[in-house]
Amino acid sequence: MRTEARLFIGVAAFFAVTAAGYGWFSHEPAGTAALTVAFLMASLVAFFLRVQYRKRGPRAQDRDDAEVQDTAGPLDFFPPHSPWPVVTALGAVVLALGIVYGLWLALIGFGVLAAAVLGLVLQYAGRDAQRSSSPGGEADSSHRASSTSTRSP
Repeated sequence: MRTEARLFIGVAAFFAVTAAGYGWFSHEPAGTAALTVAFLMASLVAFFLRVQYRKRGPRAQDRDDAEVQDTAGPLDFFPPHSPWPVVTALGAVVLALGIVYGLWLALIGFGVLAAAVLGLVLQYAGRDAQRSSSPGGEADSSHRASSTSTRSP
């Protein structure tokens, strides 16, 4: 993730320089705001990737001597079913319609969107803690160790 972080730092620097130059020469607030938002979004992604690199260390893709088999194994947990993406889309549509038709509808859309994003983010937040505190004794802990270590040697 180090390479990706550097890439997004470069993108953020480009948008920062472009926003400053555009704002200085054009005196037009809409374009300057759009370029500033693009700078902030690229900075957010770069920050996230940098934190993940520091937390998890280099991946096989970050090393020059890595083999294809170094990346084999389970990737992560992918949720099977979730109603929250549909509710998020519904909230975004109601919010957009509220911007057109009135503040009351925009507030309802914002509430639905905020609840949906919160539900989407926290849906599986306690999944690891719940799994580690399940009763079952020795057999359960040995089963967990064998089921999570499926990486090839």
